[in-house]
Amino acid sequence: MWVVCAFGSAFFAGITAILAKCGIKKTNSTVATAVRTIVVLAFSWLMVLLTGSQAQLKDIDGKTWLFLILSGLATGASWLCYFKALQLGDINKVVPVDKSSVILTMLLAFIFLHESITYFGGIGIVLIAAGTFLMIEKKDVSPKEGGAGANKRWLLYAAGSAVFASLTSILGKIGISGVESNLGTAIRTGVVLLMAWAMVPITKKTHAVREIPSRELGFILLSGLSTGASWLLYYRALQDGPASVVVPIDKLSILVTVLFSYFVFHEKLSVKSGIGLILIVLGTLSMLF
Repeated sequence: MWVVCAFGSAFFAGITAILAKCGIKKTNSTVATAVRTIVVLAFSWLMVLLTGSQAQLKDIDGKTWLFLILSGLATGASWLCYFKALQLGDINKVVPVDKSSVILTMLLAFIFLHESITYFGGIGIVLIAAGTFLMIEKKDVSPKEGGAGANKRWLLYAAGSAVFASLTSILGKIGISGVESNLGTAIRTGVVLLMAWAMVPITKKTHAVREIPSRELGFILLSGLSTGASWLLYYRALQDGPASVVVPIDKLSILVTVLFSYFVFHEKLSVKSGIGLILIVLGTLSMLF
């Protein structure tokens, strides 16, 4: 059953990017992130109630609170960068860069948490890095789309998303050690919600909240539901199955994203990008060993 949950988590994680991009064609990405986080927060606290871990709130110490808050801030920064990158660039290019956060996470874990990198883990790092490089190919951009500057900005935001995502994992690992995982996730999501909504007036986009097209609002809310479903299935899979197998399966969500981006946005992979995708998948699978 946990295998089904793991693949279900990968599926919903994969379509989250598709639904989100459909919801930010005209809507500001910061506003969209703030709105969808409401749905994700509801899902995260649903997990807390289902597991009955809310009683542990009073037992969380100061150190755990600190790292959970820092992890939440890193998550918020990652989401803001990720959805901005999706708004500016092709999904087939943004997602591989974002998924490369696993490389940074392993390196940071090696440096700060003194976790060893296995032989196959090292191979996986090399393959994912090479695959990501191949999938980021230059694309001709018309003046209407913003010229060369716009072509580079999505990469900066995608790279920022990957960096903050890796920091989220490290900070979260330290913080989660003192609290039940579902409760820790709910607390972090609350921090993300506060950060995302704080960014709306800071970026002077308060008026944009009332101007979200109803169709795009639907996709934004669906992306939040998709993220929540992915989390529910992911933590259920972790509860019953080995993390060393569940995590790589979840990372295969990139295949779902690439497949749907072809049918929804007609984004086609070149031979070079196709080889890159294969390398990323092989690198992810190598981490199973």
